[in-house]
Amino acid sequence: MFNRGDTKGGNNKTFWDDVIESKLYNPKVWLFLLSVSAMSAYLISVSGLRGFILAAGVTIGVPMVLAIVAYPKFGIIVLLVTAYLLFFFGKFSLGDHPIGLIMDALEYLLIAGFFIKQKFTKKWDMFANPISYLVMAWIVYNMFEIINPNAASVLAWVYTVRTVAIILLMYFVFVFQITEVSFVKLLLKIWLGLSAFAAVWGYLQEIHGYFNFEWAWLRTDPAAMQLYFIMGHWRKFSIFSDPVTFAYNMAVSTVLCLALLFGPVKLFKKVLLGLLVLLFMSAMLFSGTRGGFVLVPACMLLLIIMYFNKKVIFFSTIAGFILALMIIAPTSNPLLKRFQSAFKPSEDASYNVRAQNQAFIKPYIQSHPFGGGLGSVGVWAARFSPDSPLAKFPPDSGYVRVAVELGYVGLLLFCTLIFTALYTGINNFFIIRDPELRNYCLGMVMVVFAFNIGNFPQQAIVQFPSNILFYLSIALINVLKRIDDRKQLDQAINIKPI
Repeated sequence: MFNRGDTKGGNNKTFWDDVIESKLYNPKVWLFLLSVSAMSAYLISVSGLRGFILAAGVTIGVPMVLAIVAYPKFGIIVLLVTAYLLFFFGKFSLGDHPIGLIMDALEYLLIAGFFIKQKFTKKWDMFANPISYLVMAWIVYNMFEIINPNAASVLAWVYTVRTVAIILLMYFVFVFQITEVSFVKLLLKIWLGLSAFAAVWGYLQEIHGYFNFEWAWLRTDPAAMQLYFIMGHWRKFSIFSDPVTFAYNMAVSTVLCLALLFGPVKLFKKVLLGLLVLLFMSAMLFSGTRGGFVLVPACMLLLIIMYFNKKVIFFSTIAGFILALMIIAPTSNPLLKRFQSAFKPSEDASYNVRAQNQAFIKPYIQSHPFGGGLGSVGVWAARFSPDSPLAKFPPDSGYVRVAVELGYVGLLLFCTLIFTALYTGINNFFIIRDPELRNYCLGMVMVVFAFNIGNFPQQAIVQFPSNILFYLSIALINVLKRIDDRKQLDQAINIKPI
């Protein structure tokens, strides 16, 4: 309907070409905008707020959907930003709203764009590597869990598979769509910028206290309120769903900054990265999550091993000395006390409870190689199969949850995937020649390593934005090597023989 022939050159222009090129000079553009405005005004006058939401959805949502499918890089940015801000804006609206469906919709749109583009390019060879094979194997394994005879609820599988398997399809989207180092840099800047916003909001909560809309949101879950008030101090969750996600985001953003500090960046950027490290580390204290405190020291050891030089050793020695002082220094501050307890697990009552729970569930794991089915523990189990014995089991550890739900076969597959990602990342770090790409690869390895450690005491990679960041990091491990290979090939071709 909107097509018209262009007699000059024989090219066909669409109505949208007129919108982009002619803007408001074309009468058809005026007619279209007036029609949309009239329809919007009518909907708002008839339906009020619902009409406004519908009008906004049509005028903003439809172009957004088309842009995400047609311009996947834009879609990836929207996915990353939404993953960070999803729960922040969700707290303004009380009630049981399925805000996770927003992320599902973004993922499906990106997947649709991926297959549409692959129909014409057919670049499947970029997925011919061990990480891609294992990611696909993990997805298939989770899909087959729907026929697990031990599963107590199919609906629990439906709700759980979205966050543990479907989201892994984003790995293929990232690998396929991220092709330039400039886009990698943009994503890292957005990542650190959003983390900085989260850290500042954590400071605001610590200084000001929870805001009214946050108190209203928190009161909808009395059980969470009990978990958030510890040692006379309210744990902060910033813009995220819970303090654990806040702490782990601060931790992985810290280790990313530490990796970038030793890369080929200008002095003012090093200063900025150093300030971000201080901001993230201090904000992490407000979460009161002990599991996050050990991630940075552990990643520093990995940094020393991979980036073995005098500068790294000197910096790490100073950081280790400061850390040791903070651990042993006497204090009455509840934040520092909780920080110190993270390095004394034998004296921590909650750690001992976790150890007892793991010992209790161990016989079940050993006798069920394929587990009790996805969603057999946690929130969805309590909702769809409350009478199941596993529904009452607290899945504190991400690895324990995998073992309970997917059995030791699933745990072995998952651990193999993590090991392969780390092995490939470390190997690529020593193979990549470009210093900038090499440094980015180091950052991704440290992020994956941090999530891997954090997944033992907590469920580190099941909540937004942690899961998006985790699979983005794994994808970038392969992407950075591919970009470096192409760069080295271009340089070799451009070398003129003497």
